[in-house]
Amino acid sequence: MLHRRKLVGVAAVLAALATSFVGPSAVAAPAAAPAPAQADVDLFPTTIALPNGWLPEGIAIGLLPFAFFGSRADGDLYRANLVTGQGEVFSQGPGTPSVGLKIDLLGRLFVSGGPGGDGRVVSAFSGNVLASYKFTTDPSFVNDVVLTPDGAYFTDSLQPFLYKLPFGRFGRLPAADGFVKIPLTGDYVHQPGFNLNGIARTPDGTGLLVVQSATGFLFRVDPATGVTTRVDLGANLLTNGDGLLTDGRTLYVVQNRSNQVAVYRLNSAGTSGTLQTILTDPRFDVPTTVAKFGDRLYLPNARFTTPPTPDTPYTANAIPAA
Repeated sequence: MLHRRKLVGVAAVLAALATSFVGPSAVAAPAAAPAPAQADVDLFPTTIALPNGWLPEGIAIGLLPFAFFGSRADGDLYRANLVTGQGEVFSQGPGTPSVGLKIDLLGRLFVSGGPGGDGRVVSAFSGNVLASYKFTTDPSFVNDVVLTPDGAYFTDSLQPFLYKLPFGRFGRLPAADGFVKIPLTGDYVHQPGFNLNGIARTPDGTGLLVVQSATGFLFRVDPATGVTTRVDLGANLLTNGDGLLTDGRTLYVVQNRSNQVAVYRLNSAGTSGTLQTILTDPRFDVPTTVAKFGDRLYLPNARFTTPPTPDTPYTANAIPAA
């Protein structure tokens, strides 16, 4: 990942990469300018405008300076250039929401399908759908997804399961019926309403972390068995817990309607954590998920408390990482 002190020297390279990735008609490279007087001048925009009426939820950022956003309105996917702030709709949705997103090193975007009970894999370059999976026909909300070396794991906010897409050799995707349904046991107790939401890996990579919105509890999941153990966060609850991100032993928890991000220091196994700080920003308007690029966190504003219209504006905001 890039850090701000390196950004001045590589801004032109990133701009060139950005233009070649999205295409000159969608994103233009920034005009040449004198070198900034200070190395810490913001070279990337801190607010990214999304299309009006977009209804964002998830965000994914890979190795290149691009952020991907799904629409709850119709499942379309939007690709934004972090260098310029410009972007385009590059993949048409199935008419049902696109919610949680993650991107892998092969440029494949894994998309949670919310109430559609499904997930799909989309090329981050062409926007073509590479594979689709119907996880369940029961009432469901396939909410978020995390990638591990052996597969992609999806949460369901209405069912006590994880859904796994096991990877074959060289990351090969399974057949349409090749997913695995993992029942959750142990400390996790399914509640009425909205349950499993964000998902991330433990710092040591051996387990998964999931937040339960209905209780504010954080759980460690054994991905092989589905056995859950509640993570010891002391007296703290993750009220309105939504998207999760682990960066080393740092855990970021987006608390959507609380308009804040809780930052915890975890032990290696992810069985306990200590609150370090709370991040807020006056631009937050019900942020839902988080991705990191360089020394910044990027969060889309879902604006759940604002009645949506086709003209309602939406943004994603960048803040310094803790």
